[in-house]
Amino acid sequence: MTHDAHHHDAHHHDTHHHPASARHRGRLVVALALLLALAAVEVTVGLTGRSLALLSDAGHVVVDVLGLAMTLATVSAAARPSRSAHRTFGLYRAEVVGTLANAVLLGAVAVWVLLEAVQRLRHPAAVAAVPLTVTATVGLLVNLGAYALLHRGAGVALSLRAASSEVLADAAAALGALTAGVLTWTTGWRYADPVIAAGIAVLILPRAVGLARAALRVLLEAAPAGVDVPGVADGLARLPGVLGVHDLHLWTLTSGMEAATAHLTVRDGTDPATVLSAARTLLAVHGVAHATVQLEPVGRAGCCHDASW
Repeated sequence: MTHDAHHHDAHHHDTHHHPASARHRGRLVVALALLLALAAVEVTVGLTGRSLALLSDAGHVVVDVLGLAMTLATVSAAARPSRSAHRTFGLYRAEVVGTLANAVLLGAVAVWVLLEAVQRLRHPAAVAAVPLTVTATVGLLVNLGAYALLHRGAGVALSLRAASSEVLADAAAALGALTAGVLTWTTGWRYADPVIAAGIAVLILPRAVGLARAALRVLLEAAPAGVDVPGVADGLARLPGVLGVHDLHLWTLTSGMEAATAHLTVRDGTDPATVLSAARTLLAVHGVAHATVQLEPVGRAGCCHDASW
């Protein structure tokens, strides 16, 4: 006989869980509105003033706008119970897919800016310094405000961590554009704009790679970065009555939702409720919010059918 247990109380079985980012939906909406307005202004001034630094920051902001819009859409989708019997996990992973798409867009913007900066270094363009300086100052203030809104949820949600880090980098990019404007305004140095634009792009690329890696880690169902897998296995094996642990799997469903499954071989006659309670407590200590544990009395034929993969 086998015993299964979920890592939550029985009266929670019918409760729909929400991604961590869902609690901060209002902040996402306000930040999205601020950045959307900023992107429109920066694109307009960047094109009319021929500023690559401002356009690079605008491109970065546009990617942030798309990322926040995707986050809102995926959070809303994930928060609704799935109507399909085939989507047993609902749409929780949509948030992670949106983060990966955002990282790809961010990388594409960085590559475009680098290529354009090379052309501008060969053929410098006259840049309207005053509009660039004023707009970059506004951009810096808006990005700092948006960062303050999003930072509160960055520790619990992958999408909010991505959004807040991008907005903070936007602030750095706006500061760079402001520097380009001041240098162009005060010294007339025509290379300030493309040089700083290239620097902004170089800052963007590592963040895009980091976001993509974090999202892929979830999509490939690697163990959560903060969970000590050998420690979990050793802890389960040391529980009273447990003789061995196998088929241990730990993964992240979406932000703030870690899950696990495990098979425990136990001595014949061991009290299942005691072992399951101890296993639940141990997994909770390691940050696993949901677990399914199967108990297999030693020597009982047919208790476990290992998968061929």
